[in-house]
Amino acid sequence: MKLATWNVNSLNVRLPHLLKWLEENPVDVICIQETKLTDDKFPKAAIEAAGYYVEFSGQKTYNGVAILSRLPMTDVVRNNPLYPDDQQRILAATIDGIRVVCAYVPNGQAVDSDKYVYKLAWMQAFKEWLASELAANPNLAVLGDYNVAPEDRDVHDPAVWEGEVHVSPRERAAFQALLEVGLTDSFRLFEQPEKTYSWWDYRMLRFQKNQGLRIDHILLAAPLVARCTACVIDRAPRKWQQPSDHTPVIATLG
Repeated sequence: MKLATWNVNSLNVRLPHLLKWLEENPVDVICIQETKLTDDKFPKAAIEAAGYYVEFSGQKTYNGVAILSRLPMTDVVRNNPLYPDDQQRILAATIDGIRVVCAYVPNGQAVDSDKYVYKLAWMQAFKEWLASELAANPNLAVLGDYNVAPEDRDVHDPAVWEGEVHVSPRERAAFQALLEVGLTDSFRLFEQPEKTYSWWDYRMLRFQKNQGLRIDHILLAAPLVARCTACVIDRAPRKWQQPSDHTPVIATLG
């Protein structure tokens, strides 16, 4: 089974990219973030025509998450029941015995801003909820845009980014707390090329210069870690015309 995550940064704009990528990379499950669509505008028919079941939770202009699966989904949950929130950032479903959580962690904007405080509170509540999900579903996979680069090797220039949002000590500690629930960063299960990132700013030719961050992650519970045979980042869609600023991450389970 192949699981993928991709922040598409507007599904309205990126639907052709998503469909093209799925045709070329027929993964079993893909979690997408920043759909930026109300549910009545979601392109359900186009995705079903591509061979996927789909569940989604959206809002106008901002946020929005969806799970596409070749197999039926059950026990669908929208948002974190432990953290009432109008922002649509979490969607969970059980697929072939795997509990899949799609998450779009808040950006944080700037260290110590109101949005940063919200991000840390959101991540704390997310950790508590994931602990309960893991207790109920040992085969847990948590995919998404975490807006955290966990280590300096996930940052193109740690000195430039030092103390900034995405890499601040408190954000990294919050990410580490998610792992301590009983999850593993699947990308780091394998030897990876240096300077491998999943997001590049649109400005200043950041992608062309490979000045990016690795902020999109697939976290797996122990039974799925034992099955994981690969985890890669596919840079190809970032080269397409009008791309998302993120690119897909894919984990393979044997």
